[in-house]
Amino acid sequence: MKNLQKPFADQNKLKEAENFIRSKIGSFPSISIILGSGLGYFADKIVPSFSIFSNEIPWYPEPTVEGHKGKLIFGKVDNIPILVVQGRSHYYEGKSLSEITFYVQLLAKLGIKKLILTNAVGGINPELRPGDFVILTDYINFTQIEIFPGSKKKSPFSNSLINLAKRVALGTGIKIHQGIYCWTIGPSYETPSEIKLIHELGADVVGMSTVPEAIMAFYLGMNVLGISLVTNLAAGISEIPLSHKEVQEVAERIKKPYSVLSNAIIREIASNISDNK
Repeated sequence: MKNLQKPFADQNKLKEAENFIRSKIGSFPSISIILGSGLGYFADKIVPSFSIFSNEIPWYPEPTVEGHKGKLIFGKVDNIPILVVQGRSHYYEGKSLSEITFYVQLLAKLGIKKLILTNAVGGINPELRPGDFVILTDYINFTQIEIFPGSKKKSPFSNSLINLAKRVALGTGIKIHQGIYCWTIGPSYETPSEIKLIHELGADVVGMSTVPEAIMAFYLGMNVLGISLVTNLAAGISEIPLSHKEVQEVAERIKKPYSVLSNAIIREIASNISDNK
């Protein structure tokens, strides 16, 4: 039996949140980047014009996980307007699908067209090592929680943005991989037997977010790019016990190349938007 839940937030609550933000901000960018666990360093590098803590926004579900600050930052990267969402909510926090995708639905209301979803993941593919970047091409829904009826028919990740990211990475000299993301509920890490099964299903990395948001963003008409940072090897692949501390330590070590790659991708996306006007 499929686990099908209501994915959409209450429209009145969304409108109230939208009106609150519009009362603070005059104009809005068309690009947004979501920062996953331990990836908050990027937010410190933008030139902010205005920031809002998520608990100030009406009805906005507040993240509770360490490493997810819960903030919306309006600013510029290399003079390119961007909206940074620092921190996200997860299904394992007791949130509903409508809550964990609330911010995506809000971004759509604010006019975001290009969405970059980043996350910290465990590496399953034996070629991956902590510190590697993976551009997501598709997903496996290990939770069997269906976001929309028929949502499995097509990958939510944009082929044009995948190719753009690969081209940009080549230009910066930063090595990237591409692969399939497996969504698990968490918050516990997977067992070695589960990782073996997930690998046999074809996944390269495993994590506890991103898939619901990517599907919702795609449904709402956004172009979606998924970038995973491998912060640990999955259970059964690594002999080291898994921990959230390891995730943050690897993210700290890789923060500069991550920012270089993200900045370059944002510049290229903005250039394409400008060229198409």
